[in-house]
Amino acid sequence: MSGTSLDGVDAALVDLSQAAPQLIASHYQPYPQPLKDALLALHQPAPNELHQSHLIANQLAREYASATHALLKKAGVGAGQIQAIGCHGQTVRHCPEHGYTVQLNNAALLTELTDIHVVSDFRSRDIAAGGQGAPLVPAFHDHVLRHPSIHRSILNIGGIANLTDLAPDRATSGFDCGPGNLLMDAWITLHQGKPYDRDGAWAASGKAIPVLLQQLLTESFFASAPPKSTGRDLFNLAWLEKHLTGHEAPEDVQATLLALTGDSIAAAVQRFCAGTKEIYLCGGGAHNSALASHLQRALPQCRIQKTEALGIAADWMEAIAFAWLAEQALHLRPGNLPNVTGAQHPCVLGAIYPA
Repeated sequence: MSGTSLDGVDAALVDLSQAAPQLIASHYQPYPQPLKDALLALHQPAPNELHQSHLIANQLAREYASATHALLKKAGVGAGQIQAIGCHGQTVRHCPEHGYTVQLNNAALLTELTDIHVVSDFRSRDIAAGGQGAPLVPAFHDHVLRHPSIHRSILNIGGIANLTDLAPDRATSGFDCGPGNLLMDAWITLHQGKPYDRDGAWAASGKAIPVLLQQLLTESFFASAPPKSTGRDLFNLAWLEKHLTGHEAPEDVQATLLALTGDSIAAAVQRFCAGTKEIYLCGGGAHNSALASHLQRALPQCRIQKTEALGIAADWMEAIAFAWLAEQALHLRPGNLPNVTGAQHPCVLGAIYPA
């Protein structure tokens, strides 16, 4: 899995033979800075971007292969023992309103470099069926994290934040609720050269700007009802900077961005996941203690903790989920939830590249 944060590759070796998935081994491989810069550049129209995107897709396939080899070496497992690689690819455009989404990856090259079946391009079939193509992980949450009587919500805070509502008395729903780490990461990188705000410490050193926060929250995406999904196409530095006067203290903007993430999540829980008693955090933002404290203050009726309490490491939830989605594809079982994505029907997700 390589997500909106553009930090690197999460590789998880997962045993899906039992009712509960077992994480056998994991490996994180950061992106080289030139690759990260090139991916960021591709989020905006540029000359010769078609050629550049294919070159970067080849480079990503080599990164994914390298991460795969490192993971298998760490686990002492041979390629012949692996059923398949589920590879999400790197999103550079997500435009379901125009009928497409782009996750860069050369799956054929990844198959060639690993000699393992590869399942990729998970989102396109859902979009073809009229859906948003995202979020897809709620189907996995529904499969493994439901409780028969307790109303849970699973909150993934990656670059974008998304919620899965696991109410005992109704069908699972899920949706993107807005920026997670994306804007905070971009702002601290711009001003301090750091990839992220560890524990939200820089945000905690500032004070949220109420007027700015209210301006940011007027973005129509926040008020729209699910199914909905978003990404860097909407939430980016250019979007933020058009709301700034230029006289704000950088740490106060960071505090405001943390409040934006926290308040938009809390509002989504209250409006679309009413009755939630437990919230379980996963993704990189689960480790932002300042954000977790903000959420707890905003949602005092909810017990908030990481997904480790349910037996799945917060850092590896998405990678494990895409292993499960790959298995679904190999067995021709649907991987989407139409109630989540808005698709007209359940679909088998992913293109299979046999070894």
